[in-house]
Amino acid sequence: MTKEKLVNQHILEYKSRLKHIEELFERANKATDNAESDSAEKAQLDEFAEAKARLEDELEEIKDMDVEHWREETISQSGPMAIWDILAQKLEDFLEHHEQGTDSETKG
Repeated sequence: MTKEKLVNQHILEYKSRLKHIEELFERANKATDNAESDSAEKAQLDEFAEAKARLEDELEEIKDMDVEHWREETISQSGPMAIWDILAQKLEDFLEHHEQGTDSETKG
């Protein structure tokens, strides 16, 4: 596999993970739209949004990066995939906690 193909493959992976995170954000925003959501939850979601914005910026930088510098840059950053996974996990935990509370309220 050529370096260029490898870079493109990683960009596609990043885009896929970004799409997953965007879907989680959509669910999280819907889950906190009700009046019972407290300010701590909204603040936590704001922190996640800032992290997502930074990752989107990194994706744009990677897309614009010279193929020769891509490998050096991604290695020095310890792989942005781990950061994306951490953000997705935090959003999933947030949703699990919030959606379970909503489900028990509607069943009860």
